Amino acid sequence: MLSTNTVLPGQPISLPPRGPAPQLGPGLYHRDGQLRASLLGVPRFEGSTLKISRVQPHTPVPGSVVIGSVTRLSPLQALISITVVDDVPLPAGEEFTGVIRTQDVRATEKDRVKIGDCFRGGDVVRTQVVSAFVEAIISGE
Repeated sequence: MLSTNTVLPGQPISLPPRGPAPQLGPGLYHRDGQLRASLLGVPRFEGSTLKISRVQPHTPVPGSVVIGSVTRLSPLQALISITVVDDVPLPAGEEFTGVIRTQDVRATEKDRVKIGDCFRGGDVVRTQVVSAFVEAIISGE
């Protein structure tokens, strides 16, 4: 999860009211008279320089909260393209694929769930990971 000190790209950054103006390091820019973040991260001072330490995304694990969109439906499952893991957006072009199975949709009457009645292609979903499966592809020579 993001800390309360984490800033998003474009978000204004407030400086302490007293003291000299810091030098701007990576991840910062001025616009409309305000100091703003250009990266997702945490503002930090290193000497007299203010920098943004980038927040690194991680692989979803059981318990992670993910956000994604439905890319494909079948009678038994919905495939989602995950773009946010634990409030940290993945870099452009990177994504994980997740599966929502009929038995994961609700706690009761699992056998009566129809995926097509629950999801449509393009739906945005926020869900918690209940299990993780990593597929490794090994090529032989």
